[in-house]
Amino acid sequence: MTDSSVSSRPIQNVLVANRGEIAVRVLRTCHERGLRTVAVYSTPDRAAPHVRRADEAHHIGPAAASASYLDQGAILEAAHRSGADAIHPGYGFLSENADFAEACADAGVHFVGPPPEAIRAMGDKTAARQLMEEAGVPMAPGTTDAVTSTEEGERIADGIGYPVLIKAAAGGGGKGMRIVHEPGTFAGAMDRAQGEAESSFGDGRVFLEKYIEEPRHIEFQILADHHGHTVHLFERECSIQRRHQKVIEEAPSSILTPEVRREMGEAAVAAAESCGYRNAGTVEFLVDKDLNYYFMEMNTRLQVEHPVTEWVTGVDLVAEQLRVAQGEELGYTTDDLSIDGHAVESRVYAEDPASNFLPDPGPLKRHAAPSGVGVRVDAGVEEGGEVLIHYDPMISKLTTWGPDRTAAIDRMIRALDEYEVASMATTIPFCRFAMQHEGFRAGDFTTHFVEEEFDPSVLHVDDPERDELAALAATLYDRHTQEDKAPQITARSDGQDGLSPWRRRRRHAS
Repeated sequence: MTDSSVSSRPIQNVLVANRGEIAVRVLRTCHERGLRTVAVYSTPDRAAPHVRRADEAHHIGPAAASASYLDQGAILEAAHRSGADAIHPGYGFLSENADFAEACADAGVHFVGPPPEAIRAMGDKTAARQLMEEAGVPMAPGTTDAVTSTEEGERIADGIGYPVLIKAAAGGGGKGMRIVHEPGTFAGAMDRAQGEAESSFGDGRVFLEKYIEEPRHIEFQILADHHGHTVHLFERECSIQRRHQKVIEEAPSSILTPEVRREMGEAAVAAAESCGYRNAGTVEFLVDKDLNYYFMEMNTRLQVEHPVTEWVTGVDLVAEQLRVAQGEELGYTTDDLSIDGHAVESRVYAEDPASNFLPDPGPLKRHAAPSGVGVRVDAGVEEGGEVLIHYDPMISKLTTWGPDRTAAIDRMIRALDEYEVASMATTIPFCRFAMQHEGFRAGDFTTHFVEEEFDPSVLHVDDPERDELAALAATLYDRHTQEDKAPQITARSDGQDGLSPWRRRRRHAS
C-alpha cells in the first residue's frame, strides 16, 4: 500500500544539514545524481571541505552546535533562501529529531529520513520495547516501562537475575547506561544513570534489562519505501568499541550462520514495519555466545559505518535514501541482493588511545590518506585544516574490501601503515593493534575487547631510527611552514598555554 502522504515531487536541490565527512559523502552522491547542493556552516567551519564542495553555502551561526547545526530555524531559513526542496540530515545533530522532520514537512521540504512518528516511537526506548514485544522481536528479559523508583528497580533486578543493565529511556550512545553485577551497588548505579540521562537527554527515565555476557554487537541495515516494501541489506558487526562507541566495524559478521542471519534479518524487518518505518535505518541486536539475539535499539538514520554495507552489496545507501524520499519504489527485495566479499572500517579519530582515548583536537598539519584497490577514505578534514574542539573529533573513516575477511583485514593493515597524520594523536595505532590481534583475526572477541585485550603500552614501541626520522621530518616541516609565514599559535595573555584541555590533562598526567 502506498502512503497517502508521500510526495512524488522530484528532488532537485538538496541542503545537507551537517558537517564533516558525512556532509562530504552526501554531497558526492547528490552531484553524481545531477542535483544542486547547499551546505550550511558554523563560523569556524567557513573553509571546511563540505562548504567548498557544495554549489552554495550559508552561514548559520557560531561554533556552538546549539546555535548552528542544531538551530532548526536557521537551517530552514537557509533552505528557503537557497530554494532547497530536500534536507538530508546526515547522522547526529538533527537526524533523529522528530520535531525537525515535522518542521521540514510543514515547510514543504522533503526530509530525507523516516517519518516523525517512527523517530518518536524508536527514540523512546521503553516505547520501542513495547513495540518489539508486540511484533514478536526477541528482547533480553527486562521492563517495557520506565522504572519509577530505586526500590522497584531492585525488585525487578532480583527477578531478572544479576547482572542487569540500567539504560536511559530517551537516548543511546552509552549515555545513562550502567552495568550492575550485585544488589549492593544497584542504588548508586541507578542514581548515576538517571542523572546522566537527565543531563544528556533532558529525560531521567531509565529501564532495566538482563545484561548479556560475552556479547557481540550486530546490526542490520534496513531500507523501506512508501509503497509497503521493506528490505534488509544484511548485517554489520560493531563489537570493537570504546566507551560504548564504535571504533571498528565490518560486514558481514564472522559468526552468523546463514540460518541465524535469515532469522535476524526477518526480525529487523519486523521491527521496522512495527513503527511504520520509511527510508534508511538500522536495527541493533546483542548476540550471545550461543547465537541467541536480542533487540537493543533502532537508529532512525544513516549510520556512520554504512560504507561497509555499500562495499559488500554494491548499493549506494544515500542514493537509495534520495529515491525513497521522492516517492520511488525500491524495486528489489533482499533475495535480489547478495554479500560480495568482506569489508572492514577503521574510524580515524583525533583521540589518544594511550590515554583512554582522550580527544586531541587541533590543527591538522599532515594528512596523507592511503589509496589503492579496495581502499576508501571518507574524510571531513584536510591537511592544513583543523579538527575542531566543538564537534566530534573524527578525521576520517577508512574502509577496505577484500574477497574474504582475511584479505580485507590484511588490506586494512596495509592502508593503516600508509596513513600519515601529524600534529595530533589518532586511533590509527589502536586500529592496527586490533587488526593484528589474534582474537580479532580469528573472529573470537566481544564488546569488551578494549577493556580485556588492549594494553596501551603496546603502542609505545621503541624504535630509535624511526624516532630520529620523525624528529627530522617535524623539524623540516616546521622550517617550511615558517618560511611560508603560516599562522602560528602563540602564547595566550591569560597565562594558559594555548593547548586544548585534553592535551593539558595528558601533559600533567605524564
